[in-house]
Amino acid sequence: MSDKKKKKLTPVQQEYHDFAKVREPRRPVLANCFRAFLVGGAICLLGQFIQDFFLWNFDFTEKTAGNPTVAVLVLISVILTSLGVYDHIAQWAGAGTAVPVTGFANSIASAAIEHRTEGFVLGVGGKMFKLAGSVIVFGVFSAFVVVLIKTILSMLGG
Repeated sequence: MSDKKKKKLTPVQQEYHDFAKVREPRRPVLANCFRAFLVGGAICLLGQFIQDFFLWNFDFTEKTAGNPTVAVLVLISVILTSLGVYDHIAQWAGAGTAVPVTGFANSIASAAIEHRTEGFVLGVGGKMFKLAGSVIVFGVFSAFVVVLIKTILSMLGG
């Protein structure tokens, strides 16, 4: 807590704050970082294996193998989410599962599963895209800005 906020506390509140701070368990930051690195790296390694599978067996190029690789990773994430496995992995690994595309797929699938009793349109569709909407909007906007900058630079460069 900042010193500015501490000054606004009553003596009883300050005493409780100090009491709670002493008894608060220490967070295992190093262990959390290691687990996040381990699981996030394992997800990326799995993605590399899947991409190599598409390269070797289906004559994809490195450029064209990316999309089916992401699709398979999303599918695996959704299946593990629906079975309740992904949440256990995420609980143990923390941010390691949130950073890759699988974390986004998990959050979308979780919202859809949680609200399925409200119906397909208002429950699954509405709640799922409430979460995904901001990501989609900012993704499309970012792509627009990048293309706009690229177009301007190509017009200036000749």
